[in-house]
Amino acid sequence: MFKMKKYFLIISLLCIISSCCQNNNTQNVKQQIKIACIGNSITEGHGISDQSKYTWPVQLNKILGDEYIVENCGRSGTTLQKEGDYTYWTTKEFSNAILLNPDIIVVKLGTNDSKPQNWNQERFKSDYQSLIDTLKSLKSNPRIIICNPAPAFGNAWAISDSCIVNGIIPIIENIAKQNNLELIDFHSELINDGDNFPDSIHPNDKEAEKIAQIVAKKILNK
Repeated sequence: MFKMKKYFLIISLLCIISSCCQNNNTQNVKQQIKIACIGNSITEGHGISDQSKYTWPVQLNKILGDEYIVENCGRSGTTLQKEGDYTYWTTKEFSNAILLNPDIIVVKLGTNDSKPQNWNQERFKSDYQSLIDTLKSLKSNPRIIICNPAPAFGNAWAISDSCIVNGIIPIIENIAKQNNLELIDFHSELINDGDNFPDSIHPNDKEAEKIAQIVAKKILNK
């Protein structure tokens, strides 16, 4: 009888310890800060040697460490505009970003909106505000950081740097001001880095690391 009582006591203690460990693990997961990176091919990682290692969202996660979970929600070729030739609004990556209920959202869209068949100033302005309103409505009440597009060092895929500079960037900066949002000016930050954009539009591994460092600095308020 004594042995049986001792056995049940040991089992009970093990169950308590196991429960405590599970609760601690759950708390650790809950404490991680979730980041959704919304974007196009520059975010998804077109031209990156290994997307599982060197896209800027992956490198951002490495810089920030285990306290953060960074989700790459980039989709190549997408526009911010709902009526663009391939709108981000209908992609599974956008659904993933919403379902993540992130604490921080980084929005890096606009490059493909500069294509002649896509560009419409009023539509871009309206749809950008609609995106911000959608993200603000999330239960997580996310911190939203929006970004000016990187420079286009050529006109590949009919992407226009002139449209980015004169049409898209002023709207994004106005959206940031009107909504009291943080802004990263990638166009100015990367303007001298043309050699690291092999096809004139997409960054290489090295430049993706620089993008990650810029975003990390903003997130950490350094």
